[in-house]
Formats: sequence, C-alpha cells, structure tokens
Amino acid sequence: MRIEQDVKLDFKDVLIRPKRSTLTSRAEVDISRDFVFLHSRRKYRGIPIIAANMDTTGTFEMARALAAHQLSVALHKHHGEAELLAFFAEQPPTPTAFYSMGINQLDFDKFARVKALAGGSIEYVCVDVANGYTKAFIHFIHKLRAAYPDITIMAGNVVTGEMTEELILDGVDIVKVGIGPGSVCTTRSMSGVGYPQLSAIIECADAAHGLRGLICADGGCTSPGDLAKAFGAGADFVMLGGMLAGHDECDSEIIEQNGVRRMRFYGMSSREAMEKYAGGVAEYRAAEGKDVLLDYRGPVENTLQKILGGVRSACTYVGARGLKELSKRTTFIRVTQQLNEVFGQS
Repeated sequence: MRIEQDVKLDFKDVLIRPKRSTLTSRAEVDISRDFVFLHSRRKYRGIPIIAANMDTTGTFEMARALAAHQLSVALHKHHGEAELLAFFAEQPPTPTAFYSMGINQLDFDKFARVKALAGGSIEYVCVDVANGYTKAFIHFIHKLRAAYPDITIMAGNVVTGEMTEELILDGVDIVKVGIGPGSVCTTRSMSGVGYPQLSAIIECADAAHGLRGLICADGGCTSPGDLAKAFGAGADFVMLGGMLAGHDECDSEIIEQNGVRRMRFYGMSSREAMEKYAGGVAEYRAAEGKDVLLDYRGPVENTLQKILGGVRSACTYVGARGLKELSKRTTFIRVTQQLNEVFGQS
C-alpha cells in the first residue's frame, strides 16, 4: 500500500483566470478543431464534443441533431445490425458517428458483419469498457487495429498517463479518460476506485500529446463552464451524457409527475440497464450506476446553444481566438483548500 500526497483536482476545485484580450465578440471565436489521427491517418474537422454512447443519448436522432452543428455522437452498442446499416447508408452521411462496441467475440463478430456491408461509411469506432487496465482490453485493441488499420479508434476508460501512453502505442487514436465522474455513475462509492477528473485530463493529455495521440474527457461535466475547464486542461474531445439527456432526441419515455414532465436517465452499469440488456445483475457483481428522472428539456437545440455559447465565452475571457488556443491561455485558480489545510495540519 502507498499513498500519493499530490493534490488531485476536479472541475469544482478550480476557476479559469481571465486575461487581456483583443477579442470584441464571442462571434470571433472558432471552436472547431482540425486533427489528423495518429494511426488511421484520417482527417477530422468539427466541434469536438461527443454525445456519450449511453442508450438514452447515443441515438440516431441525437446524431442527426448534433451533426447539424458539427458535433459527434458515439452510438450506443445495443442498436441492431439492420438499424446500424440503414443509418450508415444515409446520404449525406452523418459526420463523425462512432460505432460503439465491447471487447468480447460477439462484439467483434457483429462489427465485422456490419463493417463488411457498410464499408467505408464506418470510419470511427468507440471501444468502451469500464476498466481499461485489463490485459483482455489491450488484447482486443491489438486485434481490432490489426484487422482494421484504417479506422479511427477511440478507447477507454483510463485515468493515468502511463496507461494512456500504452493505449496510444498499441493503436488507439483517442484515449477515453474518466473513471467514476459521471452524474449517474456510482463506481467511486461502490468500489472506492476513481480519479478526480480535471487532474486525470491534465495528466493523460500530457502523456497523449507527447506521442501525438489525443484524449477524450468522458464524464463529470455538468455545465458549459466544465467543458471550458476540460478543454483548458488539454482535452481534445469532451464526451457528454447527462447534459444531453432529457431531450426529444433521447431514447427515453416522458413521464408526468404532478404536472411536471420528466425523462429517465440511467448509467449503463445500473440495475436498470443490466435488467434491460443482460436479464439482471449477475450474482458476482453489483450495479454501479443510478437511475434518475430529469426534467424534460425539449429539443436539444437550446441546450447546444448554451453549451457552445459558454465555451466561446470562456475563450473570450482569456483571449483565445480558437479552441486550439484555450489550453495554451488557461491558468487555473484553486478555489478549494488542500486536505491538510482543512484539518488544520501543517
């Protein structure tokens, strides 16, 4: 056993310090990014915000709505093969929709069948597991990259620099960062495992960028300001679940309670999700997600305006004309005390 003494920070622990700027309007800020992925060599241009591959937010309807604003979606992995083929055959194709998958043989075989029929319309894959530190996960990445050298692979989740480096060296283009920060994730309370998300982003981004790889900050954002902090900390992409839940484009029924309309939102390791897709919680494990009711929010359009406007506003406060400049112009101010200060220790 060992204890790391360095302070680790979450979004709530910091604010971004304003700096002198020559910008006169948020309209002058370009929040799109251009990337060339390390392994696939494919080019990307868009606003690097991705709807999470949860079954409520990773929908075809969400993909179409976000594509109109150059945002992306990681489709959830429970779509049927016929549905996926129909979606990827749409013209014009929806930009940057990630095909999501797990790491068992059934997942690989399903992808092989869909990819064989869909061909080049599937360019992006999200390999999604709760624990990206297992040998089985690494083995699957090797297998996938060898079989499909020209696809762009986003994979995770991890929270440390050394594992980020390993995944990039093993063939991952975008490393997904975050264990336990999601609003409906209970991994930290159930297992005691996790990492404060802001520090995870800073450390993993530093590791990835040294190898010309990229990271996606997955989880923990509850406001547009949190996205600004994530990008300021070095995230190349940011994945959102709860902030995009509760909208018309989500796959969730509207429930009326005392005259108030609500929509269900749950983690993919929750009892609700496991009963829906696996017949229940296996006897060897416990659910690690919550099932909550959110206020119905209508079309996602209004929420997108707030999110994108907030990120643009952050850029104007530090003088960043483009999202690419934000991390270079970000200085974080600590707004919480260190643990030893809280307890009055020297």
